[in-house]
Amino acid sequence: MSASNKVAKLHSFFRGLDSAAVAFSGGVDSSVLAKTAYDALGDKAIAVTVISPLVDPKETANAKRVAKTIGITHILIRLDNLSLPCFRSNKPDRCYQCKKGILSAIKKEAARNKIKNIIDGTNAEDVFAHRPGYKAVREKKALTPLADLGFGKKDIRGMARFLRLPNADKPSNPCLATRIPYGKPITRQLLIKISKAESIVKSSGAKQARVRVYDDHAVIEVYPDDFAKIMRQKKKISSGLRRLGFKRALLDLSGYSSGSMDKV
Repeated sequence: MSASNKVAKLHSFFRGLDSAAVAFSGGVDSSVLAKTAYDALGDKAIAVTVISPLVDPKETANAKRVAKTIGITHILIRLDNLSLPCFRSNKPDRCYQCKKGILSAIKKEAARNKIKNIIDGTNAEDVFAHRPGYKAVREKKALTPLADLGFGKKDIRGMARFLRLPNADKPSNPCLATRIPYGKPITRQLLIKISKAESIVKSSGAKQARVRVYDDHAVIEVYPDDFAKIMRQKKKISSGLRRLGFKRALLDLSGYSSGSMDKV
């Protein structure tokens, strides 16, 4: 099926709704949803972005830019996940607790704007992956058109390019808590530390980068093709991470892998 036909299916889905509030991170999945929702529903579609300590401020700035390009009404709401002991303690269900809080906040904002349907960016591949947050999606009765229509990551990238979205090739960047092993308490200071560490690593030119935290060690994950870039700037990266308080900076020879903390 061509990208244009896939987009047409999404348009058809949204035309079957009277209104929609898209949970909008500014990533590719939510951007495709926001664009097709706006094209189908006009002002009856809104994009809602949650600002929290778990999200790098650069991601929020990117969401603002993309929403402006699309033209959709963009609403920002604040949510302090760290105020919840059940999340802060960082148990294996942290993603469920986080997603439940986010969708509850978006649902309230949608009600204030007289919008009935909440749209979540879960895709067809997420349904079969380790995604504790999907339980909250079902509980909150959010709609998941990407998953329901069978669209995976490759499909969504193709649709983003067809729609000429400015972030069609943007790497995924889930919340900063995914860099912290379960059982280690999540603090605002640690999240800021991780964000700064990843900025240092990304300054090497690596296409994708994660800094996983194991006690006072920073474990760097990049694609194997970018190992050379890291090594050429190893002194700069190492000294930068040491200034942040990491005693050692280690390069994971397995390379970047989404959800590697869950695999461990």
